[in-house]
Amino acid sequence: MIIVHKNFNELFKIDNLLNAWRTFRRGKTKKADVQSFERHLEDNLFDLYNELQAGKYIHRAYKFFQVFDSKKRDIHVAEIRDRIVHRLIYDYLLEIYEPLFISDSYSSRVDKGSHKAIKTFKYFAKMVQAENHGKCFILKCDIRKYFQNINPDILLVLLKRKITDESILKIAKEIIFSFKDGIPLGNVTSQVFANIYLHNFDLFIKNTLKARFYIRYNDDFVILDSKAERLTIFLEKIRNYLGDNNFLEIPKHKASIRKLGWGVDFLGYTILPNATLLRNKTKAKMFANVDEENISSYFGLLKHCNSFNLRQKLKSVII
Repeated sequence: MIIVHKNFNELFKIDNLLNAWRTFRRGKTKKADVQSFERHLEDNLFDLYNELQAGKYIHRAYKFFQVFDSKKRDIHVAEIRDRIVHRLIYDYLLEIYEPLFISDSYSSRVDKGSHKAIKTFKYFAKMVQAENHGKCFILKCDIRKYFQNINPDILLVLLKRKITDESILKIAKEIIFSFKDGIPLGNVTSQVFANIYLHNFDLFIKNTLKARFYIRYNDDFVILDSKAERLTIFLEKIRNYLGDNNFLEIPKHKASIRKLGWGVDFLGYTILPNATLLRNKTKAKMFANVDEENISSYFGLLKHCNSFNLRQKLKSVII
């Protein structure tokens, strides 16, 4: 377990570097780069420790590759030594910011996640319907290329408001500016940076717009309301806020206002008043890839929606 401290020397002491390494290596022991780092573990950790303590730490270049799931994603992975530093900065920032984040931000947080976001969506929908004779409209938005368009200067200003140790801030800055376009998807720090960057936006939604039923998962968010006209006004104000304060954009095709009865696509599911269904695109991918080894994982995904018939069909595919 990594014990987080507010002091630079405490945060980056050798014991914490070792613990961060142990956290990082879980599930990766068969990878060649992990085995190579571990063969000279003591030397590697002390070299890193000495660089940090001397104020000479410089983030190294990223390894690039692409993954194809629902869409093509560019992934940039740092060297192991840098990922150890990322882990400590991540834990440090989480300790500061987790108590500040709103309860209905669900991405990359302990005891949150996409399935809890869906559960909250359904709960909010029932509340709106109960209070407004069954009426429920949903504003759904997706920020354009969110990670790529995070402004590093703005992010640094936000961090300066909470990080009091200048040496720790210097390391955070080194990580932020180690990447040319926004923040990389491969860094564990990017998860907390992404939530910090939109934290004031979350407060704007809750405190200025007074939107009661708001859910955000990374750059996807929804607001539920009984009046479509109010959501239209919200959307204009949201676009202005994000453009003025975060240099972010919601394109026309990435925003919609729909009746709940029409079905709303959110986080891989289609949500209806009395059912939650897996999206057709996800179904097709599932049938194309299912086998005896991964079917239990798919069943784990399907337990969060109405899927009895779909599970029977999946079983028949591999028999």
